[in-house]
Amino acid sequence: MTHLVPLAAEVDEDKVTPGVLGFIVFAVMALAVWGLMKSLNKHMGRVDFKEADDGSAASSASSASETGGKATPAKG
Repeated sequence: MTHLVPLAAEVDEDKVTPGVLGFIVFAVMALAVWGLMKSLNKHMGRVDFKEADDGSAASSASSASETGGKATPAKG
């Protein structure tokens, strides 16, 4: 076991630390989250959401009640 820790002067069995491997895993996870958030922001910027006018929304709701609750998408 001592050949795995060549830089440590003495190993304290009562002290547990994450060490270099723990730091590397944490850094990789942090970079992955950063990359995912950057990708999410890019994709959310491409979303083009236009809200329907009040008149077309009211006609869509009334047509849904006439067709038994199944709304048809408004064209236009």
